[in-house]
Amino acid sequence: MSQQDPTDVAIPGGEHWMSEQSVDEVSQAQAADAAAGADPTQPLPGGGGAPGAPPPVFAPQEPVAPGPISVAKRPVSGRYRGNAGAYQLELRVDVDRTRPLKRLSGDFFQVSGGTTSYAGSFIVHAPTITVTASTVTVRGLGNFTTSAGAPVVQVKILRRSVLQAPAAATVQFFSSAGTPGSTYSCAFESAHFRTVKIETDRVSNVNTPVFNGYNTGSRPSGGPARSLNVVSAYAEAGIEMVPSNASNVIQIGEAGAGATWSNAELHASMQSHFSLWQNTPQWTVWQVVCQLHDLGPGLYGIMFDQLGKQRQGCAVFHQGIGGSTPEKLRLQLYTYVHELGHSFNLLHSWQKSLANPPSPNRPLSLSWMNYPFNYPAPGGEATYWNNFAFQFDNEELLHLRHAFRNNIIIGGSNFAVGSALDHDVMPEAERDDSGLRLSLSTHQRKFALGEPVVLQIALTATDSRGRRVHTWLHPNCGLVQIVIRNPSGAVLRYEPLIDHLVGPRDTVIAGADVLRDSAYIGYGRDGHYFDQPGNYQVRASYAALDGSMVVSDILKLRVAYPVTAAEEDLADLFMGDEQGTLLYLLGSDDESLQRGNAAFDEVLAKYPKHAMATYARLVKGINAGRHFKTISDDREGRLDLRKAQPEESAALLAAVSAAGVLDAVSAEMSLGKLAEAQTQCGDEAAAAKTLGQLSAQASRPQRNGRKPSQADS
Repeated sequence: MSQQDPTDVAIPGGEHWMSEQSVDEVSQAQAADAAAGADPTQPLPGGGGAPGAPPPVFAPQEPVAPGPISVAKRPVSGRYRGNAGAYQLELRVDVDRTRPLKRLSGDFFQVSGGTTSYAGSFIVHAPTITVTASTVTVRGLGNFTTSAGAPVVQVKILRRSVLQAPAAATVQFFSSAGTPGSTYSCAFESAHFRTVKIETDRVSNVNTPVFNGYNTGSRPSGGPARSLNVVSAYAEAGIEMVPSNASNVIQIGEAGAGATWSNAELHASMQSHFSLWQNTPQWTVWQVVCQLHDLGPGLYGIMFDQLGKQRQGCAVFHQGIGGSTPEKLRLQLYTYVHELGHSFNLLHSWQKSLANPPSPNRPLSLSWMNYPFNYPAPGGEATYWNNFAFQFDNEELLHLRHAFRNNIIIGGSNFAVGSALDHDVMPEAERDDSGLRLSLSTHQRKFALGEPVVLQIALTATDSRGRRVHTWLHPNCGLVQIVIRNPSGAVLRYEPLIDHLVGPRDTVIAGADVLRDSAYIGYGRDGHYFDQPGNYQVRASYAALDGSMVVSDILKLRVAYPVTAAEEDLADLFMGDEQGTLLYLLGSDDESLQRGNAAFDEVLAKYPKHAMATYARLVKGINAGRHFKTISDDREGRLDLRKAQPEESAALLAAVSAAGVLDAVSAEMSLGKLAEAQTQCGDEAAAAKTLGQLSAQASRPQRNGRKPSQADS
């Protein structure tokens, strides 16, 4: 897996600046770059040198007599819109203002009667910019989503003073031979490249204020001091975020002030409550402010998806980020912007090679999309914050402003869809001085078709001196990546349904210490990953605190062909999208998953003694044992609460324990939930017995050694 561009010099902070540039300055700099042989596709420098670099020195100039006062010219960058025949063009011009990227891009829409349908996109990466006193002309070869008979794009905009209204853009397309094609006259629409509606709701038990703003000069940073909130942070990137009038306070009511949120509840609430939600691509996003997730205060935020169109919602959790100190306000700004960045289809800085198309990973990027606590430069988190300018990096900015519409619009292409992994993904390191070993295993090597595949992940130290490591091993947290090669030879990255933004949680491991976690990897954003009989290979990588990418050995497993009619039927009952989502969420009351729950009921009715029935009982037993909250769609600001059903939960989970089918980590989790249900039923004796089983199982020696203390540092 590539780490970063080996042809480029990585200078933290070197791509950030705030000053605006006129189109004259951009054109002059482009001409100078061309004369010097510079890359015309790179953004212009703007005073963002390496941290601590001295300012440029200018030779003194002789004073000159003042001339007539001239009126400044209006910038031309922004969004334009116009029609030609049955087509409408949304044009984006990016040649001046803040951080100009020297790009043109646009989206075509076909207008038919009362309907307007998306028809394709283009981007011009290296246009020639010509500036005269009266006109700005931008021309270059476009890259189109569909075949284009006239792929050369030319945009002409008359220059106006700041006292005049913006001029329209005349867009003409030419064939490669220079034959003119369609012409569009596009009126100026906005200085922003895209406009997005955002609905932000707050749960009533959040005991610190919803984030409203942070002065970046309150603590050391790599950029100019300014007041930022979510709207202004995205405005600096050229994205207009328009708050919705539908924002609500969600009364948590009888669920209790200390209630936490599960992934399943947020998944269900997304579909039932988000007033702007539709199962179609649209420029709208939902952010919900909660107090605490089931995983505790170390989880800062998640982007959660649903069946159908993805990337429409995210949540932040104030138990870990709430407060009014400068450090907490800075963390809130970072978390809110970071999670929304995922909704725009932005990957983490160290995961860029997994995008489509892939690009080099950028672990040293000073970006909203990096993890401060896992920053792999000397000084770690302090270095990140001291040099972070509170901006996206240039490649992310290019995506936000100019990505093809379906690759960025909320509910468009699935998150990091088609990750373009090939057979060389996660190659062996030429040299490994990480001092760590990542191991994968499953509790069995042969699975029935449809049987859930649960991966055990273990991290150990190979250096006798030990290593300080973060403890986030679950792939939901983004610091462990998993790839799967299926029997047909395709290599897929496992994509969890829900991304978790986590904070620092580390420990020291040495000797026989083992960090463990398990993850159900049978279903994710791309559907079922083990959906055909045959041999599979699984590999993982761990992003260490020092930037090392620790790669596991290849785990081989087999999915067997169904032989009997019962095996065929069980495979069908487990292989639906709703069943996969329920296994991932460990159950849900979401009405959109009713058919999946009905399929598991059928498994229990028809095959109660089959090993596969254990997984249906696990899902239904865990879900029955919890209060299930759903943000209501018909009672403004209220929750629907289904009370826990501990008797049903205890019966189901006791059968799970007796079956002995689960892997060790899942079995321990199940026993813990069983003890909770028995306690809620008032059966203290049964709960004590279950806790004794749990203690005995947890202390049982395992193949890889013992568990270390996982106290947060």
